Amino acid sequence: MTATLVELTASIVSAHAAGNELSSDDLILEINKVYTTLKKLETEGVVEEAGAAPAVPAITLKKAFQNDQVTCMICGKSGFKTLTRHLKQAHDLKPGQYRKQFNIPASQSLTAKNYSEARRQAANENNLAANLEKARAARAAKKSAPAKAAKPAKPAVKAARGAKARA
Repeated sequence: MTATLVELTASIVSAHAAGNELSSDDLILEINKVYTTLKKLETEGVVEEAGAAPAVPAITLKKAFQNDQVTCMICGKSGFKTLTRHLKQAHDLKPGQYRKQFNIPASQSLTAKNYSEARRQAANENNLAANLEKARAARAAKKSAPAKAAKPAKPAVKAARGAKARA
């Protein structure tokens, strides 16, 4: 394992030295410092808290989901219409993980209530439900219809081609 520590030390120090000017004495001190730190980490290991307490929400569930905005329960940032993109970008979480972390019921949408209502009204005005129903019916009819057999090539076409070639 010592060779690995030496390789890691060399890699870390060379990366540091590439971006910073170091005298030979500073370089030796840096090597010693990095090596002893790596050695210490190897022997002691990283101590993880076994019974880490669950995350405490920044705000209550009721305050998080309001009519005009949604507030993140992790960081307390507000003003969102939907929370999904913020969760992915800022906290690297999926909506299901977020729900589980804060015991949010599946019936609770992660969007502002007014935003959801506006989207629902727009869908109704554009008749999207009827269009979806038509598309599903067409797909079901297409699946249930027997597959058409491939048509054999017409001999008359071949004969006509041959006649043109002779002329």
